[in-house]
Amino acid sequence: MAQVLVSIRMDEELKKSMEQTCQELGMNMTTAFTIFAKKMTRENRIPFEVSVDPFYSDSNLAHLRRGIKALNAGQGTEHDLIESDE
Repeated sequence: MAQVLVSIRMDEELKKSMEQTCQELGMNMTTAFTIFAKKMTRENRIPFEVSVDPFYSDSNLAHLRRGIKALNAGQGTEHDLIESDE
């Protein structure tokens, strides 16, 4: 089967992280993308769930911007660190 070159762009830090993960799994990025492409083609779908992180919702980002604005104006209030149960 003939081979073709596929070129993609991604964030440099993401690429380094992916290369590290691939190395730990005993493969390179080409193999990882080939596995992804074969599974996507075979299943005719993205082979994992794709969802939006609620942290980046418009309402949460607006809340964070208001908080930053208040802090920058000297109107912030200190609170205790909230620990996660996870």
